[in-house]
Amino acid sequence: MEIRKTLFNGLLFICFWSINAQNNAKFVNTFIGTDGTGHTFPGPSMPFGMVQPGPDNNIAGWNHTSGYQYKDTLLLGFSQTRFSGTGIGEMGNILLLPFHEKKSKLKNSYHKNSEKASVGYYSLIKKDGVKVELSCSERVAFHKYTYPSKNAKLLVDFQHGFQFLNDSLVLESDIKIENNNTISGYCKTKGWVTKKYFFTIQFQTPFVASKELPKEKKQNAPKYILDFNLSKNRILQIKIALSTVSVAGAKQNLKSEIPHWSFEKVKQNAEKVWNDYLNRIEIEAPQKQKEIFYTSLYHLLLQPSNIADVDGNYRGADDKIALAPNKAYYSTLSIWDIYRGAFPLLQIIAPEKIDGIVNTLLLHHKAAGFLPIWTAWGQDNYCMIGNHAIPMILSAYTNGFDGFDKQEALKAMIETSTKSHINSDWELYNQYGYYPFDKLDNEAVSRTLESGYDDWCVAQMAENLNNKINQVTFQKRANYYKNLFDSETKLFRGKDTNGNWRTPFDPLTATSPMNNPGDYTEANAWQYFWTPAQYDIDGMKNLLGGKKEFTKKLNDFFTIESLNPNKFLGQEAMIGQYAHGNEPSHHIVYLYASSETPKFGQKYIRKIINEFHNNTPDGMIGNDDCGQMSAWYILSTLGFYPVNPANGEFVLGAPQVKKATLHLKNNKTFTIEATNFSNENIFQENPKLNSTSLSKPFITYSEIMTGGTLNFQMTNQ
Repeated sequence: MEIRKTLFNGLLFICFWSINAQNNAKFVNTFIGTDGTGHTFPGPSMPFGMVQPGPDNNIAGWNHTSGYQYKDTLLLGFSQTRFSGTGIGEMGNILLLPFHEKKSKLKNSYHKNSEKASVGYYSLIKKDGVKVELSCSERVAFHKYTYPSKNAKLLVDFQHGFQFLNDSLVLESDIKIENNNTISGYCKTKGWVTKKYFFTIQFQTPFVASKELPKEKKQNAPKYILDFNLSKNRILQIKIALSTVSVAGAKQNLKSEIPHWSFEKVKQNAEKVWNDYLNRIEIEAPQKQKEIFYTSLYHLLLQPSNIADVDGNYRGADDKIALAPNKAYYSTLSIWDIYRGAFPLLQIIAPEKIDGIVNTLLLHHKAAGFLPIWTAWGQDNYCMIGNHAIPMILSAYTNGFDGFDKQEALKAMIETSTKSHINSDWELYNQYGYYPFDKLDNEAVSRTLESGYDDWCVAQMAENLNNKINQVTFQKRANYYKNLFDSETKLFRGKDTNGNWRTPFDPLTATSPMNNPGDYTEANAWQYFWTPAQYDIDGMKNLLGGKKEFTKKLNDFFTIESLNPNKFLGQEAMIGQYAHGNEPSHHIVYLYASSETPKFGQKYIRKIINEFHNNTPDGMIGNDDCGQMSAWYILSTLGFYPVNPANGEFVLGAPQVKKATLHLKNNKTFTIEATNFSNENIFQENPKLNSTSLSKPFITYSEIMTGGTLNFQMTNQ
């Protein structure tokens, strides 16, 4: 019954968008965020797709975590997989580089002004005269090369990949040239995670010769130079299908998704699928704003990636093959980032994906013994802190998603929060009621504060399912944050096992485990102060002495000057101590809604929108982190944001467009109207939901999904 219901809802989406055929894909500029610290990429991908073919400029370094950097002019070739907006690089597997033998010295350079990109498409012209065009389906990359002559050469490099803290990527490989049209095999690599990928490569034109290049030290995969004699059109087309499971799985993916050789058909299908998603929100706005908005929506929907094969098989965290429910198993789960705004937003615009994501979290728990922290290609890299799959599960439950086992979910949440694992030492945490810095000399304060939010979520889930014992236990733990409150500095401060504060104490200097180890995670004491406000604003007000002091603390936060902000420590896109470039700050501006001066928050929202987002390659200040930065922009443009991502509430800010329409499931719409909207009228007052004035500073997920109209009266004061 549930399968029929899910299928029916999916068909409703498809039917709706085929009737209301907008073309918001034309506003997407995939180069936004590719210059500087956005770390996005311009190559094609499908929504939630497994493959992302695109250009690689470098294999290592913080500027090239997606393989691409807009200002770079070196071209290594075109690999098939990558992440969007992350701070660490992974993937970048199977590199192809077409080149013209007579101009081989130019094989690694290209005409920068020849780059073109749109949803599902990327192209450039190399300086040796080869034109490269890329597109893809969900699991298959499609390359089209137009050479300057019939004699064509191609480098195929299986050793290639993005490297992180290692000097040898491939641990083992088994690659076979099946015939002159097909190369298949697998590689096991060690980068950010240790993973296995299987593939098959098909050439439309058979190669006439192949030469394996000599292996260098620590290389365990081959590189080939292939020769082709092309027809009069001088075109070489190639399909590369991937699988986590097997070569047979990769071949089935290819056969199912692109059984033909029509590049244009693949490109057009990609644009159609993207429009099915991008058209779910319509905004009335100038061209520039539409480009930023729809590119943000595009970036949001790039991940998580469904890494199950077309038949539903996937390789889990335990390296075993299993069949995924509804043929969906998601990875590229940057959970520390996306639980905040991206996952709540996905529940609005792509609700058909949510049960699959939650079931993935539970399947990972079964295989690994705890919920995932940050997964790549199905494997956990344990990056960042906390166990924020917990609020993701609570969020889905709170908002009415029921395609997963609730009791199993609570069990997974409790076990993750009681059985110690990487970055979570529950014996130490419970013994002291905080992480003492002399036992945990890195991120002790941040880990305590973030674990408190997870504890609150477990308590809420336990209460929902009438599990009183765990409700009481975890509600008590959710208050541990108060044990680190220093009444003198009025900040959360490192404390040792004897109850002594860390000294000296510098609340303005950020710490980060890889660059400047200390008590905080890519942030300072001021930025992490507001973490418990995600779930306990009243408790925070009591610590500070009331609403007036809470308001003053916010005002101080946004006005205290930043000292030598370092982007490698999360100090980027600054307003006072607010660091828009990193996630711990993202909810803070919306805390003004609970203060004595809510319009101060609306002023800062407009400032952030205008100063830190643009429709240029450097138009994203700070890593996009798998769509979280983009989600903040989308939600703030609409006029609300989830301070607490798990309680189903979206705190009101101020809309940044005159009108927005959300096309929801079951043919419902939710419209946001900003009366008297102008560049001067940046504040809102008297918000009304369906003509009824709101007595609260938020709306709920259920109110949005029921459909209706949210109206704001805009003013200049």
